[in-house]
Amino acid sequence: MSGAARKGPLSSLRVVEFSGLGPAPLAGQLLADLGADVITVDRKAAPADPSDINRRGKRSVVLNLKTAEGIAAAKALIASADVLIEGFRPGVMERLGLGPDDCPEALIYGRMTGWGQTGPWAQTAGHDINYLALTGALHAMGRADTPPVPPLNMVADYGGGTMFLLFGILAAVIERGVTGKGQVVDAAMVDGVPAMMGLIHGMLAQGAWTEERAANWLDGAAPFYRCYTCADGKFISVGALEPQFYAILLEKLGLPAELAESQNDRTTWEARIAEFSAIFATRARDDWAAHFDGSDACVAPVLSFSEAPDHPQMAARGNVMRVDGVLQSGQAPRFDGAAPQMPSPPRAIGADTDAVLAELGLPRDRA
Repeated sequence: MSGAARKGPLSSLRVVEFSGLGPAPLAGQLLADLGADVITVDRKAAPADPSDINRRGKRSVVLNLKTAEGIAAAKALIASADVLIEGFRPGVMERLGLGPDDCPEALIYGRMTGWGQTGPWAQTAGHDINYLALTGALHAMGRADTPPVPPLNMVADYGGGTMFLLFGILAAVIERGVTGKGQVVDAAMVDGVPAMMGLIHGMLAQGAWTEERAANWLDGAAPFYRCYTCADGKFISVGALEPQFYAILLEKLGLPAELAESQNDRTTWEARIAEFSAIFATRARDDWAAHFDGSDACVAPVLSFSEAPDHPQMAARGNVMRVDGVLQSGQAPRFDGAAPQMPSPPRAIGADTDAVLAELGLPRDRA
């Protein structure tokens, strides 16, 4: 499918993505979900893999970047694009002759790394857990009596990484509309995670947050913001932060209304957790979910991946679905007046090489 045939708010954009792992491919997928013509540059052809969700909606070309012909084809492809995305260590693209200085001035050059393009660790390997560790955020996650618990790879890779890469790219698109010039976007996870921590940094400055793990408002220490085990061994989440919601929680649990007066008295938290735990342990998760359904107590069942699509709220929006039997997200965000597009299954790696080269006016043997 060519860029001209695509629909969505980003259908005017062509993006060249140098294939890799982690947050850069997700950025390309999200751009493709919103209509961008995303073309991945791959090293070796391979059959379509329905489980490779980050490839959905993209086209793929296989180029040999160890040859002059392959580099020439890559440069022609880049010259046709609005945005380039790469997630290699600093200097890799420059050594290929495909760095920012080798590209058109109007190109928006998105660079995704953990440590950033500069600094003493810029060339060092790492993963989400390592990047998160240096920001201070990982230290705050988990129980007080155990080592910190990594939140999957959602926070550094995809929160501090993918989302800030997209933020930078789209900001650069806006600026290019004014100046006609592109930008190099240096998106580093160790930059993005702190940018999401304004609330926590603010509470630290106010003395309202301690660096002790599991001792604060939002880290599981508060009885009104944590998960509880139900009679069937499943879990229920409670997030009744505001006093009006906490009052409803107490009412629905059959507890005295005056307990609301001590909601933020930390000396009462341990006893209240024990009390809430005993109550939630008397009924199954789905029974509690039904009991709280429609209330403002800020209570929701903790669902497994496979359960999530079938919850009435999730099903109504179709935000988690199965495509060819593979569980994945729908389009996010939504746009008024436009129905969300159904994700298309990933295509074979290299399936679009001939078509893309033809669009560029290059023969197949130039790859």
